[in-house]
Amino acid sequence: MNRTTIKPILFCFLSVAMLSLGGGCATLPKVSDAIDNASIQEPPQILSSKGLLSPEKSKALMDRLKKSVAPTDMVERYSAVIESVSGSPLTSGNKVTLLIDGEATYAAMFKAMENARDHINLETFIMEDDETGRRFSDLLLKKQAEGVQVNIIYDSRGSFGTPAPFFKRLSDAGIQVVAFNPINPLKAHKFKFWKLAPDHRKILIVDGKTAFTGGVNISAVYSNPPSGESQSSGGKQDNVAEMPWRDTDVQVEGPAVAEFQKLFLDTWQRQKGPELSKGNYFPELKAAGKVLVRVVGSSPGETNRLTYILYVSAITFSENSLHLTNAYFVPDDDTVNALIAAARRGVDVRIVLPGTTDSSMTLNAGRYFYSRLLKAGVKLYKRRGVMLHAKTAVIDNVWSTVGSTNMDFWSFSTNDEVNAVILNKEFAAEMEKMFAEDIAESDEIRLEDWKKRPVFNRLKEWFAHQFRRWL
Repeated sequence: MNRTTIKPILFCFLSVAMLSLGGGCATLPKVSDAIDNASIQEPPQILSSKGLLSPEKSKALMDRLKKSVAPTDMVERYSAVIESVSGSPLTSGNKVTLLIDGEATYAAMFKAMENARDHINLETFIMEDDETGRRFSDLLLKKQAEGVQVNIIYDSRGSFGTPAPFFKRLSDAGIQVVAFNPINPLKAHKFKFWKLAPDHRKILIVDGKTAFTGGVNISAVYSNPPSGESQSSGGKQDNVAEMPWRDTDVQVEGPAVAEFQKLFLDTWQRQKGPELSKGNYFPELKAAGKVLVRVVGSSPGETNRLTYILYVSAITFSENSLHLTNAYFVPDDDTVNALIAAARRGVDVRIVLPGTTDSSMTLNAGRYFYSRLLKAGVKLYKRRGVMLHAKTAVIDNVWSTVGSTNMDFWSFSTNDEVNAVILNKEFAAEMEKMFAEDIAESDEIRLEDWKKRPVFNRLKEWFAHQFRRWL
């Protein structure tokens, strides 16, 4: 979430007002209940390009995956839990490309959109009226003029600073544009259901055959490639505007694309978007690779906050290694306890966190937990020289996730979020390489040094912690 874009006093007032009316009262599901209710006696249901695999083929596929890495039951146990609480299938036959930072992500997105022939569906938290936003809008207008139907969902909170004429230019050209949960209650679909719960997802679908997801918004902040040269790592906001942003996306091809499409169309319907122009939104999808992918989406109002269950259950089942990167780290007690338990049972738990942030309140609220984590053996690192915005994890060298979900209460309890879970040894190796590069550009936070931090810093952490459910 690019929090520097949300500055106006009026919006701050509205956010606080709406939070006080219910944002902080949301509850998270008990992951332990989901774990207890799940059964791993049967192999997970796996959807291929030709339909559901038989239990025998599914078991054989999972057995090969399990044998490809050091012994772990993590994948089977995790799959059983997520299958029991979600309607999203595990899909085989996918190709997944890791996209590190904005430059690589935008290059892949533009190539896919240039080749679009039927439709482009874009769902984003932030779409700014800057150089990058105009590059996107110009290409989308071009494709619409060529007969490719473009449909856009943008979050009204995340894109609060984007002027209305930016979107009007798109809609005037025939692009169908929907503002997610309009901030102005007079523009809401039903006044009594007016709310500011944001759509924090980032999804781009081209022709129903290629999908992108991760943390990358449409903004010029991603235009500069990250480096380790900047000297700022103190969590101050004064250098944020000049800092390159460090983020991660994935490009997915294969049967899993249909699951992204379902999420987009469901959001369009829930937001009462105009009737979509006819298009081939669900083309026949052939196998594009050998990667297993599950698309996990959460929406407010659901009893099962799926991305929350995704993270806590995966942490709970980790056996060998647990490597997290997260931009806005304000975990709830269950997540903290799961991380501590993992470290105490010998799992190599490492977390890359921001050194510099655009939300000092959020950073301090997360730092409140550092002492407990460090004492338990969790290794924490501050990323230097960048504005960290990535939300990724790789566990036991076989389970990976890339998505929009921050480890904070808003992402876990309220936002619309989406994560791709990738089960594949080779992709996990790419994730581990990326993680190692981030570690090399980070400073380790050592317990003996952390204990010496100033009293004023401790007070800021305690104060921010009191508001953790609203960050």
